[in-house]
Amino acid sequence: MPSSDKPLVVKCPTCKRPVPWTPEQKFKPFCCERCKLIDLGEWAMEEKKIPGEPLSEDSDENNDWH
Repeated sequence: MPSSDKPLVVKCPTCKRPVPWTPEQKFKPFCCERCKLIDLGEWAMEEKKIPGEPLSEDSDENNDWH
């Protein structure tokens, strides 16, 4: 921890509330389970995406994962 003994504080990605980065905060970087689940739902509904080139449908055939 920094020499001031104050924990790092981040903003909750969902509601922007301050969240201290401590072991007691079990949902970090989210402030609570509700905000964590809202974020998960946005990813599941494809409302959030990581930018990049889309994979082609036949890309699985070209990879030898077996």
